Amino acid sequence: MTEAKPLKVRLTFCIILVGVCLLMAAVVTDHWAVLSPKVERYNATCEVAHFGLWRLCTKRIYVSNPNDKSCGPINLPGEKNCSYFRHFNPGESSEIFHVTTQKEYSISAAAISIFSIGFMILGTIFILLSFRKKKDYLLRPASLFYTFAGLCIIVSVEVMRQSVKRMIDSEETVWIEYYYSWSFACACASFVLLFICGITLLLISLPRMPQNPWESCMDAEPEH
Repeated sequence: MTEAKPLKVRLTFCIILVGVCLLMAAVVTDHWAVLSPKVERYNATCEVAHFGLWRLCTKRIYVSNPNDKSCGPINLPGEKNCSYFRHFNPGESSEIFHVTTQKEYSISAAAISIFSIGFMILGTIFILLSFRKKKDYLLRPASLFYTFAGLCIIVSVEVMRQSVKRMIDSEETVWIEYYYSWSFACACASFVLLFICGITLLLISLPRMPQNPWESCMDAEPEH
């Protein structure tokens, strides 16, 4: 390994750790999407909802502005209630989400995110072993695992996006407006960092190619 390669690997790993933190924040938080119903009258309460991969949270907000056509914003004070989706915990109630979208979407998004976390853990184990044992070839599976983790989380993002779209388009739903919140943004950002850094790590770990026509691969610097 050349003197510059360990520095490149450590710099790439630091960026990967940022992507890992963003991935974990996206998976465990409940702000992927925010749903708002139509406001029929003011001086009353309306119910806004936000949800993640595992839970749905509803919040009753007092409507005092007659110009408001939808409930919110969600940061207004109000009574908040969170519950796990029924298909994850039969003892909990999540009627709104259960009725207005297919539970298969939620299960699929959550399952794919678990695969992403698994790939992320494997990648971290391999890259730490490469640091400890000074074996460059361990960086290659690590890079692939991080790349797969990024691909899995973006698939989970797309499944969630389709879930929200179907919910809004459904005739049974009361929701008329929606927007994607910061958990969704964390998932997208983690995909970019993990995917790009995974490819970068793979390129760094490849053996140096001959720089001159008369230099053979056998003459190139061997890996340690």
